[in-house]
Amino acid sequence: MYQQYPTGAQPPEIERPPVPSQVANAVKVMYLGAATSILGIVIEILTVNATKSAIERHSPHLTASQIDATQHTLIAGSIVGGVIAAALWIFIARNCLGGKNWARLVGTVLFAICTIDTAGGAIAPLAGAVKLWEVVVWLIGLAAVVLLWRRPSTEFFTGAGPS
Repeated sequence: MYQQYPTGAQPPEIERPPVPSQVANAVKVMYLGAATSILGIVIEILTVNATKSAIERHSPHLTASQIDATQHTLIAGSIVGGVIAAALWIFIARNCLGGKNWARLVGTVLFAICTIDTAGGAIAPLAGAVKLWEVVVWLIGLAAVVLLWRRPSTEFFTGAGPS
């Protein structure tokens, strides 16, 4: 004889440990990162003339229309990039808060990419304020990554209890 499987019963929920303060703080830092990414768009727009001057100094052989095209491409790229970056900050933050280890890993990889981008931005023809702001965003990313890889955070993401 077969025993019927209960159809209405819900599988037991796995209890996650409480979110450690390091993860909660990392999430706050990531929300700050999202805000700074949006503010970075504003800085790009406000410093458009300084960026144009930087392009002219960096590439004096370009025609006026080429400089304008380069400037417009940089501005459009920074707007699109800033919106995508803000969305990624929020997406990664929410998933880290939910204990998703893949989100911590993806956030770390994105920080590595940000490191390369920030280093490249240091030599790019951009306004000084934009370059400075990129360093601010990088420092925010560094703070988030450090918090995400602290021992209590690792225990939270791997499901191991405190040792």
